[in-house]
Amino acid sequence: MFTIKKAILLTVFTLITILAACSNQPTFEEFFHKEMKENAKEYDKAVNYSYSLIHKEEEVIEPNDAIAVFTEHNPRGEQVFIAYFKQEDGQWEWKQTRGAEWNTPVKWSAMHQEPYIYSGAISDSSIKQVFAGREKANIIEVEGDKRFWYAVSDTKDAEVKVVKEDGTQEVIEELDDKELEESSEQFHNR
Repeated sequence: MFTIKKAILLTVFTLITILAACSNQPTFEEFFHKEMKENAKEYDKAVNYSYSLIHKEEEVIEPNDAIAVFTEHNPRGEQVFIAYFKQEDGQWEWKQTRGAEWNTPVKWSAMHQEPYIYSGAISDSSIKQVFAGREKANIIEVEGDKRFWYAVSDTKDAEVKVVKEDGTQEVIEELDDKELEESSEQFHNR
C-alpha cells in the first residue's frame, strides 16, 4: 500500500538524485584546466610545458559563454592566448583561440567568426588604452611590463587604435594570419 510517507520519501529521493546529477557538470574553470592538462600530454617532457590561467570572464556575450586568457610555455617560448568557450547542452566547448608572442611589435589579431574578439600583447608602457572600433579593450596586467588586451565587438574588420600616455592616438596593424599560424596552430581548430 502506497502511503503519504512513502510518497514524500520517494519525492525527496528523486530531488536529491536530480540535484546530484546536475552538480556533476564541471565549472568553466574545471573544464579549462582539464583541457590544458590533456594538451600538456602532447609535449615531450624536455619541453618543460606549463600554462597559467591569468584571466577569465563568464557570460561575455550571452549566458553560458566564457573567455580565458592564459600564458603557455611551449617549444616556441612563452606565448599568450585568448580562447572563447560556449556551453551547449550542459557541456563546455572550446570554440576559438588566438595567440600572440611578447617579443613582437605592437600588433593584434581577431577571431574571424562571431563573436569578433580582438586581442594582442602590449609591451609598450606608454600605451594606456586600446580600442577596437568603438569598443574599449580590457587591458590585463600579466607580469612586469607585459600586458594583454582584448575587446569584444559585433563588427568584423574593426580599426584598432591605441591611445598613449601623452594623448596621441595610433592605428595599429593586424598580425598577418601567416605569422599567427604557428603560434595558435594547436588551439586554432578547437
